[in-house]
Amino acid sequence: MNTDLELKEAVLEELAWEPSITPAHIGVTVHNGVVTLSGHVASFTQKRDAEVATWRVKGVKAIAEELEVRLPADINHGDEEIATAAVSQLRWNSLVPRDAVKVTVQHGWLTLTGTVQWHFESDAAADAVRTLWGVKGLTNNITLKPRVNAADLTAQIQKALHRSWFNGKNVSVTADGGKITLNGTVHSSNDRYLAATTAWAAPGATAVVNEIVVGG
Repeated sequence: MNTDLELKEAVLEELAWEPSITPAHIGVTVHNGVVTLSGHVASFTQKRDAEVATWRVKGVKAIAEELEVRLPADINHGDEEIATAAVSQLRWNSLVPRDAVKVTVQHGWLTLTGTVQWHFESDAAADAVRTLWGVKGLTNNITLKPRVNAADLTAQIQKALHRSWFNGKNVSVTADGGKITLNGTVHSSNDRYLAATTAWAAPGATAVVNEIVVGG
């Protein structure tokens, strides 16, 4: 089991290893396996990549993400420009249903609304716009259409978890309509992430609450 100091060093090394991040202004603190990222980055993409890189480190149990996006001085895109660019990106993305997603922007913070059939469509919409210059934050309020029986949904996800390469027997699944709750213990943050992505892939899943604990 890593100590907090060892985990901090590992996270710092992973942030330095990730080529998409400039880690000079990122601070890291660790308490009982919970990592806090503070400081600032030059883009919203770097903010997301820093979180993803941190989750790759063995022993990370949770992340408190307090990074601020500070755009370079020569980047000065207004809300109207960002909204126009976002609409264009969504229109050209083949994974996003046409005219299903709406965009609003306020002070660089972009909000997506609308309704789609699948979680991957919601993710595709968010991925399409998060890399735009000028975006300081993103709220994804796209909703999914529930369309399956909760008991069937639970059984399908359990079956899919048992097919995966980690021990899915350690994860329990409950469903309330399309809302899925995962509980249990896994050995790594990658296992925790895999369980969540497996649940999201189920037809009819509209929300996934991941309460799986890393450790043990």
